Amino acid sequence: MGANDVLARLNSSGFLKTQGFIGGKWVDAYDGKTLEVTNPATGEVIANVACMGTKEANDAIASAHKAFQSWSKFTAGERSKCLRKWYDLIMANKEQLGELITLEQGKPLKEAIGEVTLGASYLEFYAEEAKRIYGDIIPTTSADRRLFILKQPVGVVGAITPWNFPFAMITRKVGPALAAGCTMVIKPSELTPLAALAAAELANRAGIPPGVVNVVMGIAPEIGDALLASPQVRKITFTGSTAVGKKLMAGAASTVKKVTLELGGNAPCIVFDDADIEVAVKGTLGAKFRNTGQTCICANRILVQEGIYDKFARALSDAISNIKVGNGFSEGVVQGPLINEAAVQKVETLVQDAVSKGAEVLLGGKRHGLGFTFYEPTVISNVNNEMRISREEVFGPVAPLLRFKTEEEAISIANDTDAGLAAYLFGASVQRTWRVAEALEYGIVGINEGLVSSEVTPHGGVKQSGLGREGSKYGIEDYLEIKYVCLGNMLG
Repeated sequence: MGANDVLARLNSSGFLKTQGFIGGKWVDAYDGKTLEVTNPATGEVIANVACMGTKEANDAIASAHKAFQSWSKFTAGERSKCLRKWYDLIMANKEQLGELITLEQGKPLKEAIGEVTLGASYLEFYAEEAKRIYGDIIPTTSADRRLFILKQPVGVVGAITPWNFPFAMITRKVGPALAAGCTMVIKPSELTPLAALAAAELANRAGIPPGVVNVVMGIAPEIGDALLASPQVRKITFTGSTAVGKKLMAGAASTVKKVTLELGGNAPCIVFDDADIEVAVKGTLGAKFRNTGQTCICANRILVQEGIYDKFARALSDAISNIKVGNGFSEGVVQGPLINEAAVQKVETLVQDAVSKGAEVLLGGKRHGLGFTFYEPTVISNVNNEMRISREEVFGPVAPLLRFKTEEEAISIANDTDAGLAAYLFGASVQRTWRVAEALEYGIVGINEGLVSSEVTPHGGVKQSGLGREGSKYGIEDYLEIKYVCLGNMLG
């Protein structure tokens, strides 16, 4: 399947959008500027999209604020039907949306279609949750009073989404926001805006009213500052780096906005000596090499108990050596390219630092012969927790192996980080896995399982990995305000 053929088909079907989406209309940047979107597998330019900034962002905010006045008054059932129709349209076009993701992000087509399915599941789930936003009646403290609790939408929400899951990270935010009655201004990554624009096109086809969903992309600092400065924006939701999350949190303070932040991770993957090696290898592969290692919940440090360290290292290396690397449209490809040259250079730097401090490359350890931004699936042994590769997110296909002796040591190493998003552990002892799961300072823990994300579970971290939760029944709470109503003079 050629990229040009895919582009032509997407263009003819109306999914290849290059303009921003404001107030239900497709608009160019006001100054006519554009930015290039490239295919990381080939370096070729896919499209030139509108490069927007402050003025466009402010107009999107105004559009969302106007739409909020009516959308928030839709019944829960009406909002539910809109979200359900949007879900149905996405599922009917999941192959084409997957092709778009593979083009701009690089992940294998099967994995990209899986992302679309996951993304759609959030809309389906929150279409139902829209009808389950319940208030309370509080037993009265006085015979002539009645005490009520209402839950009402926050208002306009600014969503800033990353390039690694350019579709699912949008729907995971938009689903609960729209279900609650909020409206959205979405700023997708400049590296992968096409999936967001396609999502907006389908929202429009689903009959979601103009202004409820807006998409602006381009000059990130200008758009971000506009969202932070506007008193009409009442919440910021962001998935991305801890450094940017801290800036957004500080900026939101000036107008006291709600914030939901899913930030960087440094996930430990603990393999105990009683683990089923086959299960542990399979789980580690899923947790480590999904999306070429470019996920915030990716296993960043693989801690292996000394009794099975060598056996596990061999088994993992054997499994990884069978990973097929290539263009995401090629048959059988499991690992695609890294997102850009900067990502490759970061991986190279961390691997070189580890080797210079005594680590040993068991497999891979260099750029792939395919060129561009492809990197070999890599296993590194004799890593310790003081090396940079253990302290920083690799965000690439590198599995660093650390040796430990005792359960207490594993917990100490795992928690020795400012991050606290996800952790994984493999072992046969129910008592031990439960003890360790409770002791790990992470928002998500997978036991004998490496793929833990779904629409029905809460996603988020502790410590410097963020605030709030997305997905599940808990994910809608941050889009709601609690209002207490005291009704007096009931006996008069």
